[in-house]
Amino acid sequence: MTMRAVVLTAPGPVDHLHLRDLPIPAAAAGQVRIRVKAFGLNRSELHLRLGYAENARFPIVPGIEAVGVVDAAPDSDLLPGQQVATMMGGMGRAFDGGYAEYTVVPRTQVIPFRSELPWATLGAVPETLQTAHGSLTVGLDLRPGQTLLIRGGTSALGYATATLARDRGATVLSTTRRPERLADLAHHGVHHPLLDDGAVAARVREIVPEGVDAALELVGAPTLPDTLAATRVHGTVCFAGMLSNEWIVKDFYPIGYLPAGVRLTGYGGEAANLPAEILQRTLDRLAAGETTLGPLTVYPMSEIRAAHQAIESNTVSGKVVVTTDA
Repeated sequence: MTMRAVVLTAPGPVDHLHLRDLPIPAAAAGQVRIRVKAFGLNRSELHLRLGYAENARFPIVPGIEAVGVVDAAPDSDLLPGQQVATMMGGMGRAFDGGYAEYTVVPRTQVIPFRSELPWATLGAVPETLQTAHGSLTVGLDLRPGQTLLIRGGTSALGYATATLARDRGATVLSTTRRPERLADLAHHGVHHPLLDDGAVAARVREIVPEGVDAALELVGAPTLPDTLAATRVHGTVCFAGMLSNEWIVKDFYPIGYLPAGVRLTGYGGEAANLPAEILQRTLDRLAAGETTLGPLTVYPMSEIRAAHQAIESNTVSGKVVVTTDA
């Protein structure tokens, strides 16, 4: 028995991604084989393709997340046909990931859920929600009534974080480099959309004179100093994204780099950091029309190269999802 899967043969351009027939993998005890229905695309997979990922092996089936149904789960509490999400834990790096019709992962990184939402919508949720939730809780400890700046607001993670922060009672400022996307931010509930020319701290302080209570850095090292400058004394900046593909601060000298009293943290989580009840509650609210995680662009798996190109060229706003059904 074979399956369709996307294989990345080596780092490089999108033509290094190949749609191939591979054997359907077997699931051992402690593992779950998932019939993948959809998977989200992430900057992590772009970094892998561009050769930035450490400890990656090639050829590899990429993909750090997927949603689908249980196909086999030896000695497990999960039942065939049960809806599940999976993410991280070495997917698409240490072992073949979610860019396939079937993927095998440890039971410890599988989250069951129930939803009648379309698979394309479900595919947009797991990793984005995990990172947004963890960044706000672990990374920033955001409290009701506080102000939050999101640097890189029209990314999938930016939209999701804005939604969760607003639901927590925060006032949200969010940036985009494209003037035509300011209206998108406002439409998705951002209180203060800001055009990002690389220096937004002064404009942030026109709105919040003392600086924001919290800031989520999703662009990366190039904008981090300006994000720190937009944050108040005893405020917190959480570094959780690398839209710029730059995540190393060269010649880091903390006393000269960090504004006095501003705290810098980071966040990167695993499946275990997304409580099942948070995932289920978010899916239920999405189904009821009570919340949104931002724009969604969907491709079939046969167009994986076009999907990757859209991510790399930043021609889409929000999340890109690939469905496996022909």
